[in-house]
Amino acid sequence: MPGIRSFTLILALVVFFSSCLASDSAWNGHTTPGSTKPRRFTPYYVPPGTKSYDSSSPLLRYSGHWKEIFSSAFTGTGIEWFGNMDKKHGLANVYLDGKLVQQVDNWSSETRQQQRLFWVFDLPVGRHTLKVVNTGEKHDNSKGTKMDVDALVVTLGNKLSSQNTVQNDAVSAEGLQQNYPASFDFAVMSLSSQWTLTQKGSTGVHAMQLAVISESHAIIIDKVEHNPLTISGHPAWAALYNLKTHAVKPLAMQSNSFCAGGTFLSNGTLINVGGNPVVEDHTAAADFGDVDGLQAVRIFEPCESENVDDCGMFEDHARVRMASPRWYNTVLRISDGSAMIIGGSSKGGWINNGTTNNPTLEYFPPKGIHGSNGLPIHVPFLVDTLNSNLFPIAFSLPDGTIFVAANRDAMIYDWQTNTERRLPRIPNGVRVTYPMTGTGVLLPLTPENSYTPEILLCGGSTVDDTKPGYEISSQDPASSQCSRMVLTDEGIAAGWEVEQMPEARTMPDAVMLPTGKILIVNGAGTGISGYGNVVNQVGASNADHPVLTPVQYDPSAPAGQRFSSAGMPTSDIPRLYHSVATLTPSGDVMITGSNPNLDRSEVEYGTEYRVEWLSPPYLSADRPVIKKSPKMLGFGQSVQLQVQFPTSLQGADVKVVLMDLGYVTHAVHANSRLVYLSSSLSNDQQTLSISGPSDGKLYPPGPGWLYVVTNDIPSAGVRVMVGDGKSPETDRTALANLLSQTSPDQYDDAKSGKDDGAE
Repeated sequence: MPGIRSFTLILALVVFFSSCLASDSAWNGHTTPGSTKPRRFTPYYVPPGTKSYDSSSPLLRYSGHWKEIFSSAFTGTGIEWFGNMDKKHGLANVYLDGKLVQQVDNWSSETRQQQRLFWVFDLPVGRHTLKVVNTGEKHDNSKGTKMDVDALVVTLGNKLSSQNTVQNDAVSAEGLQQNYPASFDFAVMSLSSQWTLTQKGSTGVHAMQLAVISESHAIIIDKVEHNPLTISGHPAWAALYNLKTHAVKPLAMQSNSFCAGGTFLSNGTLINVGGNPVVEDHTAAADFGDVDGLQAVRIFEPCESENVDDCGMFEDHARVRMASPRWYNTVLRISDGSAMIIGGSSKGGWINNGTTNNPTLEYFPPKGIHGSNGLPIHVPFLVDTLNSNLFPIAFSLPDGTIFVAANRDAMIYDWQTNTERRLPRIPNGVRVTYPMTGTGVLLPLTPENSYTPEILLCGGSTVDDTKPGYEISSQDPASSQCSRMVLTDEGIAAGWEVEQMPEARTMPDAVMLPTGKILIVNGAGTGISGYGNVVNQVGASNADHPVLTPVQYDPSAPAGQRFSSAGMPTSDIPRLYHSVATLTPSGDVMITGSNPNLDRSEVEYGTEYRVEWLSPPYLSADRPVIKKSPKMLGFGQSVQLQVQFPTSLQGADVKVVLMDLGYVTHAVHANSRLVYLSSSLSNDQQTLSISGPSDGKLYPPGPGWLYVVTNDIPSAGVRVMVGDGKSPETDRTALANLLSQTSPDQYDDAKSGKDDGAE
């Protein structure tokens, strides 16, 4: 496919524009004692809420070196084993409660100290036994069979207790790839006969950002912190998660991706944009081994194979970067297949303000439109919506314009004419963007109403965004409001239609299902986003009262009948700040993350690595099957799907939906989209003829997923490239202007690290 594997034009695309960066601090949170003293970023770390036993502890009974067997009993829900690795170390078998769970290869071509050699979380609360056996065997290149036990870190298990009865049953770890970290999986089945909630898998790195990249894998991106998954001797902050086997593969990252955004481009390349500076204080370890991420553009080429060994993240800040520093920016694929990068803050902090605000947008690849010559374009809307306007909610509309909501306001932006059309204010003083975070959905686009766009905004807060943190409480109520508007002249004149969710939520995630219904999960009933900023913090969380039961919204139902939690299971895992959820190709919903903490923590509302799978009733039904499908779907092109319907569904109404599963972070599901395609079924009910979307305005060119839906029962999704698969166009004049005026990391002196932080 032309352009799918090529991103040579992207290697020198974006550079910086000149702007002033104030030197006053944007940091409003807690500074960890000792955090300003640089020290090596090793995997060994004792999170709050855990207990460490080192070689001086009677628990280890250290005798100089371990020859044969080490065994230790502990009480808790998890344990980590730390030791050294070098050319003289060999193989060890790890047993938990008498069962062999993993063989660990302690050999390394380099000497590495304080390495996490084994980890497991989510054990049932109680007493367990860890046994490590030196096998006397070694790696082919090893010069010995040494084994070290330098320290154990025990997770004590301060987790939320569900009011419902939930059974945890261990399932086999057999089948995990040997080079992946150990993982125990526990199934949590609801008592509902309709929806089921299953807990299975561990992400290894905290899931702050999430996107499905293939039928078999999702990419997970975090900030720089002490995650249990390691790479090159230090904790990883990105990984590939196997949706089928639950194995994880760490990804190497150069820069700090804290609170970055992302999107796919028209050629299938994923970009991850923005982040935080090198963290020199305000966090646990001063030397994290990362580089400045504020202007970073990280490139992940298409990776569709189940074998992801050769998949990785590309960074070269001398050749690929943004024009301005952005933290908490929204990234959107637009009608020409390029990325629009919207807003953000020029450096880390708790809430935006006039000093740190970046009220501009820019493009990747850069454009020369509106006299910008590749430099950022001023957006008055992002000035008028201070302070609570980070991670604006944005969608590309079927006429090519862009809907944007921030704080209490919304607009339609025409990027081709650089004009704003302000929309009626969101009712009742509800704010919908960070840190008063709500969520947004572009409702399904259908040919029956000529693909008329309609927006739904749910949740958020009415807290005054001009208040200092010490006047805001984690107990301030969230909003239950949903506001809905048809984006036509008549709809805009009619204004927002207001309805109420069954429960108030801040930080909710809205996941579009192939049926056209929306699943709302995660979030808190009180407080706001972030950590360490308000009074009455729970642990470090700015929010409390996690909302544990999902709710489904049917946009086609009459007003007053659209919300339902019937048959919904209730989780026992709080999903607060930095939690995510996405539809998967198989049709279930992956729910993970939550970390309202400075670094990994096991105190109340601690760092979550557990993954939950919410399965709609259709997963237990006989489903349509797409037997064969094209890899490409051109605009207006007619193609055929080979399909198979179960007997129970033959003769029923058939629909085909094209979906973008989105790039998910901070309750923003960027690019999330469902378009109904025109289709016809052959007389033998084995061939579906479908027509691709009319143009890139209706569905911006890039990756998509096709689902066949019959009687509200969808098939599994198949991946398709929409458009011609080519890279977005590069304006070489604009690029040359950027390269001639700017240099990489030009804001280092202004940032200095010491004025930066993250809430």
